[in-house]
Amino acid sequence: MTKHIVPLIMCGGAGTRLWPASRENRPKQFLQLFGPHSTFQETVLRVSDSGLFDRPVIITNAAYRFMVREQLNEIEKDADILLEPFRRDSGPAIAAGAAFAMERDPDAVVLAVASDHVVKDAPAFLDACRKALPVASAGDIVTFGIQPERPATEYGYIKVGSPLSEDVSKIAQFVEKPDEATAASYLAKGYLWNSGNFMFQAKSLLNEYSKVDAASVEAAKAAVAHAGSDIGFVTLDAKTFEQARPISIDYAVMEKTSKAAVIPVSCGWSDVGSWHAVWELSAKDADGNAAQGTAVFEGASNCNVSTDKTLVALEGVEDLVVVATQDAVLVSRQKDPNGLKRLVAKLKKTAAQVTEDHLKVHRPWGSYQSLDIGDRHQVKRIIVKAGGRLSLQKHHHRSEHWIVVRGTANVTINEMQKIIHENESIYIPIGATHRLENPGKIPLELIEVQTGSYLGEDDIIRIEDDYKRST
Repeated sequence: MTKHIVPLIMCGGAGTRLWPASRENRPKQFLQLFGPHSTFQETVLRVSDSGLFDRPVIITNAAYRFMVREQLNEIEKDADILLEPFRRDSGPAIAAGAAFAMERDPDAVVLAVASDHVVKDAPAFLDACRKALPVASAGDIVTFGIQPERPATEYGYIKVGSPLSEDVSKIAQFVEKPDEATAASYLAKGYLWNSGNFMFQAKSLLNEYSKVDAASVEAAKAAVAHAGSDIGFVTLDAKTFEQARPISIDYAVMEKTSKAAVIPVSCGWSDVGSWHAVWELSAKDADGNAAQGTAVFEGASNCNVSTDKTLVALEGVEDLVVVATQDAVLVSRQKDPNGLKRLVAKLKKTAAQVTEDHLKVHRPWGSYQSLDIGDRHQVKRIIVKAGGRLSLQKHHHRSEHWIVVRGTANVTINEMQKIIHENESIYIPIGATHRLENPGKIPLELIEVQTGSYLGEDDIIRIEDDYKRST
């Protein structure tokens, strides 16, 4: 019987290379960039064949845990969700995932994949997984080398060595991101792009990792051994996981081990590392323009537009990226992703909020969006999912007025409970203990008007919380 593969989905990154769509608190893996599903959801669906794969393991951080759970529910999939107490890069994360997989099966074979990559030809990827499985089961660490489509300068490359099987070869050398001329020479020599996705026997990966950094491997193992449970999430032990040295799996293991192997695959892969990459993957008009949202082009060519609601019109320009969200607009050159990296670094110093949150902020119970804000008032649109409820809380500096515009609200104020219907409202005085709940079958939508001397989110004193968030 074919051994099942444990998918280990890496979902903790907070990349801002697709700012302003991607932000610290809702990064690109959770965005619907190419259709009805996020890249995280597409990754889960790609490894859901029960004939080949075991129950997935997802490793993320506490800030993303409810987004992970919500997006799994949307595609009707389940997984073991491991929460990192600290970001330690891919090395410790994969080590922890491997140790967790070994608790299920000491001989477990793991497929470590990024949640923010695109694979357009899933059957080709799955065929490569089947071919890599016997080599990984024998103890080699197999990476998926992508057949290059162009002399890319944004990827590392792999020099292919001697064959291990009909489909898998040893890795002769990893090489860093090249300039364009060097990249062209790599293509001529048959080098492959390094996708950063791996298949390995868990114990083999941990053994190889231990040869170069035994302390970090022991820290990852101990974090799993002493893990806790929090409303269905596996919480890696903070004290031990903190001892792991932050490092990528490439630097920690793959560039040092003698067991590194590669399988070539052509599967329409991209790490979606820039808006130019999004343009490459998108449908285009006859002039090479791509648009997500409403855009009009006149005399424009090779442009990429992404817009939430605002109409974007481009005339007489070429090779531009225009991204319009409700609180920020980006205008950039197509082929300078490093320029955006520098821009976001500057924004973090001058306007950090726009790199961290959207105007629409997601919460485990639903979402809220600021519509208007002044010195002593703020207006929000709040949506509570069916069956969801906010924490029992109070505020020291503001009062609130709730107007229900859709659905039914069950409101607690101190000792009183009251049902509020559409076109009805209720007032919450400063200092009153209160809670909002949606007892209905449809989303609850309301307008909240806050007034007071301080309107920050840190003026929330949580008394009880279904989601165990701290104040």
